[in-house]
Formats: sequence, C-alpha cells, structure tokens
Amino acid sequence: MINMLLIKLVEMIIGLASGLAVGSGFVAFLMVLGIVPRLIQLSRSMKLINLYGPCVIAGSLFGVYLSFTATTWNQPLLVLAIWGVFHGIFVGMLAAALTEVLNVFPILSKRIGVDKQLLWLLMAIVFGKIGGSLFQWTFFVK
Repeated sequence: MINMLLIKLVEMIIGLASGLAVGSGFVAFLMVLGIVPRLIQLSRSMKLINLYGPCVIAGSLFGVYLSFTATTWNQPLLVLAIWGVFHGIFVGMLAAALTEVLNVFPILSKRIGVDKQLLWLLMAIVFGKIGGSLFQWTFFVK
C-alpha cells in the first residue's frame, strides 16, 4: 500500500516536472521569438495586454485537459464551426507572426525575384493553405 502511494507520488512529481519543462519551452518559443508582442501589435490590442497571460494559461490548460481525458465535447455544428474558425485564426496568426519575425517572406520574395508581387505571393500561400485544409478535411477526415 505504501509502495503504491510512493510510486504514485514519484509519477506525479515526474509528470509535473515534465509539464513545467514543456510549458517553459513553449513560453520561451513564443516570447524569445517575439510572437506574442507582434500579435499584440498586429491586432492593435495593447489595451488588453493584461488578459493575454491568463488567456494563454487558460487555453493551454483547457487544451491539456481535453487531450489527456476521455472527455468528449458534443456541441451543435455551429459551435464547432466557430471553434474551428478560432483555431484556424490562431494557427494562421501564429504562423504569420513566426514567418514575419524570421523575415521569411521578404527573403523568399527577393530570392525568387517577385519582391514587387509580395502581396500576390502571400495570397497564394493563404489560399493554398485554405484549399489544402479543406481538401484534407473533406476527403480524408471522416
């Protein structure tokens, strides 16, 4: 009995330490690359800066909860569609901020000689991503 409790305690400590390590890496990724400050700047939401920390923490904890439990979330199709749109917006803004921070598009456009058509390049990437996602979800995810 005591051995089982000791084993469970060690497992909890290892799980907590692992979670702290992964969470710290995620925060370092967002902060060191300047993604969150750039998202704040792009969305012009400086007045809501005090909400960013709690929202990131709450969203991360909710995501972890849904990932590690057998909880299903049966909601109407409209709610799931709105949920999917928010996920898409977050991933899109995260990817856009990361590429902007790393100056991928200006370098790419100069390398392939389309620096005057940078807007068209960005729109082609956006519509290609949307089309590919719709194709995958329509034909491969059932």
